[in-house]
Amino acid sequence: MLILSKRLAERGAANARLVLPFGQRRRSRFRAQLETGEPVGVQLARGQILRGGDQLLAPDGRIIDVAAADEEVSTVRGGDGTQLARAAYHLGNRHVALEIGDGWLRYEHDHVLDAMVRGFGLEVCVEWAPFEPEAGAYGMHARADHAGHEHG
Repeated sequence: MLILSKRLAERGAANARLVLPFGQRRRSRFRAQLETGEPVGVQLARGQILRGGDQLLAPDGRIIDVAAADEEVSTVRGGDGTQLARAAYHLGNRHVALEIGDGWLRYEHDHVLDAMVRGFGLEVCVEWAPFEPEAGAYGMHARADHAGHEHG
């Protein structure tokens, strides 16, 4: 199995592509397959998140492009900036990974969250699209388990 443990700082000409949903890209160690079907093991330092467009260097010198897979997401549109900000606040208060665009928000599909956001008068569209959420207040070193985290 090909082990991928080194990120490239500068882009090179890719030899293969690894297409992954966000759930895998936020993990530091996992198994997957290149588009060719070749199995790979990804072993990165803890706290690193792979983003679409990142590249990994294989031990044999191949450069592997990382691509964000289409996945089921909820995309929020409509209303004004205040309504979108209110929705973003409430989603963030629930520690929901959130992608923010010009006039829209996106999160991993959840019908309960969809209902909450519709309650703010916003339109929610369930679709298949790449998901690239914000890194969060702590950047690439954010941890999903929030050990010791409390609300005041």
